[in-house]
Amino acid sequence: MILDRYLVRQFIPVFVVVVSMFVMLLSLIDLFSNLWRYLNYEVPLSQILLVCYYYLPKSLSYATPISLLFAAAYTLGDLYARNELTSIFSSGIPFWRFSISLLVIGAVVSVFAFFFQDYVVVPTFKKKNDLNSQLLHQQVTEDNSDIVIKARNGKLIYSVDYFDDASTSLNGVSIIEQSETGEFLSLIRASRAIWTGEYWSFSNAIIYSWEGEFLRVKTMEAVNAYREHPEIFRRRAVKAEDLPARDVAGLVRDLRSAGLPFIGALADYYHRFSFSAVSFVVMILSISMGGRFKKNILLMSLLASLVTTVVFYVMEMISMMMARLGYIPPIVGAWFPILFFSAVGMLLLQSAKT
Repeated sequence: MILDRYLVRQFIPVFVVVVSMFVMLLSLIDLFSNLWRYLNYEVPLSQILLVCYYYLPKSLSYATPISLLFAAAYTLGDLYARNELTSIFSSGIPFWRFSISLLVIGAVVSVFAFFFQDYVVVPTFKKKNDLNSQLLHQQVTEDNSDIVIKARNGKLIYSVDYFDDASTSLNGVSIIEQSETGEFLSLIRASRAIWTGEYWSFSNAIIYSWEGEFLRVKTMEAVNAYREHPEIFRRRAVKAEDLPARDVAGLVRDLRSAGLPFIGALADYYHRFSFSAVSFVVMILSISMGGRFKKNILLMSLLASLVTTVVFYVMEMISMMMARLGYIPPIVGAWFPILFFSAVGMLLLQSAKT
């Protein structure tokens, strides 16, 4: 326990300094990428600082894994350079036992990262994007045209000529209702439908339905049975990154039931869990690299951390892109980089100095 506390005391200051540096670096990169736009629209300094403030949690979520990797690799390398690891190994303490406190830190940070993402990063990043769009006068229309939507597991099929987001109305509406076996039951045609807040109210609606062997046509009476949310008709679908994990699962379910593409949202849902596990994986990698650098420890630890991080994020980007496009299963796209680097870390750990 004395050695565990000693290792943690050596690790924490390095981690705090490094994570602060990377958070500041990421924030500055985001600031300077939009600085000329802010100057062009004469955005007040207070609003620019507010955008930077909202971006800090997102920067922290990105900076934490690479900071853990660097801090652990540097701490172990520094101990090895001072021959402290040699003394520990001579006393019969295995390397994995000496480093287990770092693994515990990685596991705790991974659990924390999941809830931090859900309760802090998601809402603040959405506020940052909304405020940024407002300051830069970036208007996004959610009107849509030529829409075909499946609802209620395919029992209803909406065909809409135009969705007006400002008035929350559908123009040129046709609704086909069919049985579970796919048999035609009725067809509703209406010139317009307005969302009342709970259901769609149709104007000049006509319903075609079978009565025995005859197809009857009659004016449809006012009903409140059609309650599909206007969100499914909008052009700009809800982004998974703007929702907590539980709502992302609901989004996937809604997209699937509406017959809309859901593979991308499902991949983002799995990625929410896999990204939280990155902190634990990088601890395995950093422990396997610790003690390999006895000279230029600061430079070599930083270089190894940056190279590993770049390779990881490139692999993650490619696997997620393939998952969203449907080339590989979403769960594979989200978890493959984690499993790959975990395996690499375990292999390197077998050849670590002990």
